[in-house]
Parts: sequence; structure tokens; C-alpha cells
Amino acid sequence: MTNWRGIALLLALALGACMAPAQPERGAVGVSAPDEQTVYVIRHLQKAQGDDPVLTSEGAANAQVLASILEDANITGIYSTPTRRTMQTGAPLAGRIGVEITPYDPRNPDALVAAVRAGDGSVLVVGHSNTVGDLITRFGGNAAPELTEQDYGTLFVVAADGTVSEIEVE
Repeated sequence: MTNWRGIALLLALALGACMAPAQPERGAVGVSAPDEQTVYVIRHLQKAQGDDPVLTSEGAANAQVLASILEDANITGIYSTPTRRTMQTGAPLAGRIGVEITPYDPRNPDALVAAVRAGDGSVLVVGHSNTVGDLITRFGGNAAPELTEQDYGTLFVVAADGTVSEIEVE
């Protein structure tokens, strides 16, 4: 009987070694492979009026939703223009995952792309209605949207292969 137990144990170990490793659980946005970089691009969320406005209460609530969507997406960097509305859009995620927001100059998108590409892992980039489409293209996206002043809450996911998908943040 002892020989059968030993053989059964060896067979179980051999079978286990042949099985594929468990894949990470995929959330609403998926999890990138370690050697792939996904870039998430969003226009700041709903803003108040005025010069350098803050987010409205709706925008602040949607920033929390954005953080919930991305908290398990292996984000290693958050980039935002230095305006209050863009920084406030990324702040809840930054707090949840313990990553500081890195400001970037929207007039120098090449520097942003170089900084993102030099890093490891996936990133969130928060921009404006007149910069999001260009950023998606610069990050290799094969479809760039045109946003208006009324467009809020669409998270664009630029995969390593250039496909662009959209997630509504509400």
C-alpha cells in the first residue's frame, strides 16, 4: 500500500507541475502583463467655473469611482497637468495606491511620453479636452477621440498593441 501512496503523490506533483500558473484576477479594467504597459487617459472630471476651478461635487464623486475602477490595475504612476481639477481627478487613486501625482506640462507632450515610457508598469494620465486625443495617439493608440467642453467621464485605455477601449466613469 505504501508504494501506491508514493506513486499517487508523485503523479499529483507531476500533474501540478504541468498545469498553467494561476492568472491574476482581472477587475473592471484588466491587469497588464508585467512586460506590457497600459496607459489610461482621462480628461479631468466635472469642474466648477472660473480660473483654475476645482471639481464639482459630481466630479469629486466620479474621481472616487475612477479610483475604484483603477485601484487593482497595477498603476505605478499618475501624471497630471498642474491644474487643480486634473490633480483632484487623480488624487483619490493616488491616495488609495500610495503613488504621488507627477505634474507634466501639457505644452510638452513628448516629455510626458518619454517619462511614461521610461517607467515600468501602467499609468494614469489626466489631461484636458484639447489634449486627450493627441495623448492617446502619442501613446500608440489607433483611435483618437475628439472631446468637447461637455465631455466628461470617459476613461480611455490604450493597450500595448494600440487598441483603445473606453470605460465610462459614473
